[in-house]
Amino acid sequence: MSVISLTKGQKIDLTKGTNLSKLVVGLGWDTNKYSGGNDFDLDAAAFLLRAGGKATGIQDFVFYNNLKGANDSVIHTGDNLTGEGDGDDEQIKIDLARIPNEIEKIAITITIHDADIRKQNFGQVSNAFVRVVDEVTGREVLRYDLGEDFSVETAIVVCEIYRYQGEWKFSAVGSGFSGGLKALCQNFGLQVS
Repeated sequence: MSVISLTKGQKIDLTKGTNLSKLVVGLGWDTNKYSGGNDFDLDAAAFLLRAGGKATGIQDFVFYNNLKGANDSVIHTGDNLTGEGDGDDEQIKIDLARIPNEIEKIAITITIHDADIRKQNFGQVSNAFVRVVDEVTGREVLRYDLGEDFSVETAIVVCEIYRYQGEWKFSAVGSGFSGGLKALCQNFGLQVS
């Protein structure tokens, strides 16, 4: 079975007619060389969203300082500080069967750590992608290449995995934000200082 390649705005069933329940969401990217002199540190995260598209607290924010959420149904495998090498730079594992009923959506994001201080943005990032792998079989199910649509943004909502009529779906979002992680947190109902 071939990998399904999505474009921005497309949606696909993940579980309807399949036995897919344990996912590995792999995210990757390359950084363009520039004269700033600082390494890029991009960070993947998952926001576990309830009704109204909002998180209720830190327990709903899975990232490098909070590696597990939602009864361990969402697990971040750790921070890659440089993005060097091929393949996935960071991964988030999701066990769909264990996600609490009150979680309606999981937003997968990428931000640039200290983007303002380092004067970095997603216009300097290329080949960004997200892929979903069946953790049980190791088979890549789908892939969404983000393209080069970003310039000054410092955070991206890459995709959403959401419940719809008892099934799980995947949406290729590709929406950029200025304001980095703080703006994303506020968008999803979390207060940060």
